[in-house]
Amino acid sequence: MKQILIINGPNLNLLGKREPDIYGNRSFVDYLKTVEPLFPDVQLRYFQSNHEGELIDKIHELGFDVDGIVINAGAYTHTSIAIADALSAVTAPAVEVHISNVHARETYRHHSYLSAKCKGVILGLGLMGYELAIRSLL
Repeated sequence: MKQILIINGPNLNLLGKREPDIYGNRSFVDYLKTVEPLFPDVQLRYFQSNHEGELIDKIHELGFDVDGIVINAGAYTHTSIAIADALSAVTAPAVEVHISNVHARETYRHHSYLSAKCKGVILGLGLMGYELAIRSLL
């Protein structure tokens, strides 16, 4: 059975409550319940943390064993060379996801340290971006 690790970074635990005009009104856990049945032969492993080191630790822990990583590092996308280095260090390919179109937002969101370490980037398609990222890894 294939395994895909989904990692969400800071403030994404607030999906469904946080800025619904940008991020929608659905929690990620609720969304994940609708995605899992689409991939019956895939184990989706989900991890969320507001702490950079915990995200890195999870990449190190599972990044040699899973078939792919879907990562939305939140604000760390734009600041964390350490998460980019962690993605480079493991064998699992990664796809970067953003719920909003970061290029239509504040200038500081236009740069990603992770993109160059990822197989691809999906942004601006809402939560559906996660499903598309999983499909691309399979």
